[in-house]
Amino acid sequence: MGSRAAASGLDAAVAPEWYDFCRTRTRTSRPSQCPSTASTSLTPASGGSSRWRTEEAARFYAKTFPDSSVGAVHRAPGDFPSGKKGDVLTVEFTVLGIPCLGLNGGPAFKHDEAFSFQVATADQAETDRYWNAIVGNGGEESQCGWCKDKWGLSWQITPIALTKAITDPDPAVAKRAFDAMMQMKKIDVAAIDAARRG
Repeated sequence: MGSRAAASGLDAAVAPEWYDFCRTRTRTSRPSQCPSTASTSLTPASGGSSRWRTEEAARFYAKTFPDSSVGAVHRAPGDFPSGKKGDVLTVEFTVLGIPCLGLNGGPAFKHDEAFSFQVATADQAETDRYWNAIVGNGGEESQCGWCKDKWGLSWQITPIALTKAITDPDPAVAKRAFDAMMQMKKIDVAAIDAARRG
């Protein structure tokens, strides 16, 4: 692609105000914050006006996960097609040590499973805590340790025990653990350990 802005996934014809904003933001950001140079940047980060609220989501993540915080909140200096002057445009935030840029892009831009946060958990209690925080706050369960928060962003709550089990050097052990995982929504660490033992 010819420019960094094009790599961010924004189309100048669809959302010219966001294209120009992100093109400027891309040129002035450190690499870790730049939507086109780091996979840890979250842009466009939108779920339409009825779901995605960048600042609300960022504050929830900061409250829920360690090494997470909310940084600068940037507001629109004027009206635009999907919002008004003073509406939040972008929020700089950190989730689990990962710098992110959340963008209120309007209903033309949707979240999907192509972007997700994976959280490696130490045990069942930590798995339960994060899963319940996301699902219990208006989110929804999916399969194999995946869930979505109420803003439509996908999360993988993945116990370290699961990762070790499905990457076991013994193919039969790995398959038993994998088959067990395929039957689960939230991961059950004890069931994974039992499958691993055979």
